[in-house]
Amino acid sequence: MNEAQNKTAILSSAYLAPIQYYSKLIQYPTCTIEHFENFTKQTYRSRCDIYSPNGLKTLSVPLVKRDHRQIVKELKISYDHDWRKLHWRTLESSYRRSPFFEYFEDDFYPYFHDKKYVFLIDLNEALQQEILLLLKKKLTYNFTSYYHKTYNDADNYRTIISPKESLESDKTFSIKPYSQVFDTRHGFIPNLSIVDLLFNQGSRALEFI
Repeated sequence: MNEAQNKTAILSSAYLAPIQYYSKLIQYPTCTIEHFENFTKQTYRSRCDIYSPNGLKTLSVPLVKRDHRQIVKELKISYDHDWRKLHWRTLESSYRRSPFFEYFEDDFYPYFHDKKYVFLIDLNEALQQEILLLLKKKLTYNFTSYYHKTYNDADNYRTIISPKESLESDKTFSIKPYSQVFDTRHGFIPNLSIVDLLFNQGSRALEFI
């Protein structure tokens, strides 16, 4: 991992964020999570990538349709169809054979069955706190109270950490390969959701971040 330029990182809100995202939370003394930017489709704000039996699989949280652009803080989750059950079934089929799925299963199960959040940022934050607890990593971070387009005293990862961006654009992150359930079929897939690392490596997950 290369040294960061500043002591603060600006991150987007993220649903079951990728390993790259958690590397920033751990690497930087201070992190600020953006709540007041305009929502961008097809980003980790409302989706995550996992390793399914058929290779890379994207899970997306459906949102209530909007008549205009909305800031992330205002985004509401749609429950017109049972996406939670679909996400859980996909996680099960993808990771049931992983070494640590059963170990963490009861921790994640309520978020896809019992708990129901109105706003996307609340779901993302609840899952993030749960994951940090499972990683046994105590971190403090804050949230924006208004939108800044640029920052002079912080490293801005809001657009860099994205499925649309090459990992090479992030000079402070390097991939550490680890065993994955289906890597004999499709090879190693880097920078998937943190749950891929948790289910495959358990207590050793921090060694790969």
